[in-house]
Amino acid sequence: MARTPRNTLSSGLVVRTALELMEAKGADGFSLRGVAGELGVGPMALYTYFRNKDDLYDAIRDHLMGLMPPPPEGLPWPDQVRSVCRDLRVLMLQHPCLAQLLASRPLSGHETARVAEGLLSVLRSAGFEPEIAARTHTTLFTYVLGATTWEIQMAAEQSDPDSLRRLRASMESLSSRDFPTVIELAPELARTTGGETQFDYGLDLLLAGLTVRTAS
Repeated sequence: MARTPRNTLSSGLVVRTALELMEAKGADGFSLRGVAGELGVGPMALYTYFRNKDDLYDAIRDHLMGLMPPPPEGLPWPDQVRSVCRDLRVLMLQHPCLAQLLASRPLSGHETARVAEGLLSVLRSAGFEPEIAARTHTTLFTYVLGATTWEIQMAAEQSDPDSLRRLRASMESLSSRDFPTVIELAPELARTTGGETQFDYGLDLLLAGLTVRTAS
């Protein structure tokens, strides 16, 4: 591994290198020693920029969340909310490690707060009371995180022949007497395990309920 030239090591370079490792090997295969090795420096060199692994995790999450665009201006609030939620889903699909970072350390990072500020300001400008705005933000965020994490996991399983064989065997073992509706709707369930159409379906349900609430 080529050694990083003297005086070129930076927090940004460490973050980008760590992100590449996480996306290649997953969070479980990620370590400060591995990042240092990739950069061709000693592990202690990284402590100039990050106190520990959690600090670096937060920096990676901030780097990725910094790619989120602000809510679009000049649109009705439901369309602004829809845009933020869709953008976050796309970002997590492009960088699956982000879903894990948001789930494991949800309250850390300035960029996460910036995204929350954008969504909360849209809700407050739409007339949502403070507590309702906060509850709505949390509901939307957890929907996007949960739905996209599920989608990422299902895509991984569907690309694994062994997982597909186990799924088929599991479905074939179900009793039509005990699980008649599951068996009947198996094709429909398979088509709704993820994807943009399914994500928008759930998001539209949430927004329809919020629209009724604000109208009342």
